[in-house]
Amino acid sequence: MKILLFGGDGQVGWELQRSLQPLGEVLALDSQSRDYAADFSRPDALAATVAAVRPDLIVNAAAHTAVDKAESEPALAQAINADAPGVLARSAAASGAWLVHYSTDYVFDGSGDQPRGEAAPTGPLSVYGRTKLDGENQIRASGCQHLILRTSWVYAARGGNFARTMLKLAAARTELNVIDDQIGAPTGADLLADLTALMARAARAQPDLAGTYHAVAAGATSWHGYARLVIETARARGVPLTLPADALRPIPTSAYPTPAPRPLNSRLDTRKLRERFGVHLPDWESGVRRLLAEILPA
Repeated sequence: MKILLFGGDGQVGWELQRSLQPLGEVLALDSQSRDYAADFSRPDALAATVAAVRPDLIVNAAAHTAVDKAESEPALAQAINADAPGVLARSAAASGAWLVHYSTDYVFDGSGDQPRGEAAPTGPLSVYGRTKLDGENQIRASGCQHLILRTSWVYAARGGNFARTMLKLAAARTELNVIDDQIGAPTGADLLADLTALMARAARAQPDLAGTYHAVAAGATSWHGYARLVIETARARGVPLTLPADALRPIPTSAYPTPAPRPLNSRLDTRKLRERFGVHLPDWESGVRRLLAEILPA
């Protein structure tokens, strides 16, 4: 099998370069690639890349993920998050290739306190959410065989992440305020990559598995709860911190305004994924502890 991976230099893309290798030959591209067009700000050029490579599977891990910045550059976010995936989907439909694409909890409005299933009504609050939803819709409209994985709160050991930020702040401050009314599931890029490989292989053998799935770690927490686990683990490992044990304080979203509204409820129901693919999703705490084992000093 020939696999064409876009966004290979990102957090999920980097892990996909590992997880997809057992499935076949992987060509990983990013926006700086020279041999093939892979700049998602110029969507029309992507069709030529698909035609030249002739992949059996296209995996799109490229996205405009700067949520606040997207508010001031909606045209760019539309090109990268919606129109480029649409081009890939139509190219996949024309060639018979499968397409895997990643979407987000931001396609929902974040109301309520229950996990949302794949068929729940959407209602994005931001440019980022609206463009990601448009990308989903363009893929479905193309008629290509596809897997859309909606996920949330993605992290990886490679590059910047929430845990590193909290550790840096806890080592420099004596008081730290973290939002406590946004609820979701921190999900490792490694978990998403492994799920992608498993799902792509199964779906190519059983095409009726195509569709949209919620793919997040099990359980849920707030950003405050996430920060608490990170800081408590670091303290237990003997990492020097200036933040007192009682100085991590919860605050509401309203106390930290941002250009793009955040969904308060990012819980995603993963029942469909677990039942149709027979997978077990580890709890979010185990994934974060594994991350910390990699990034904390020995």
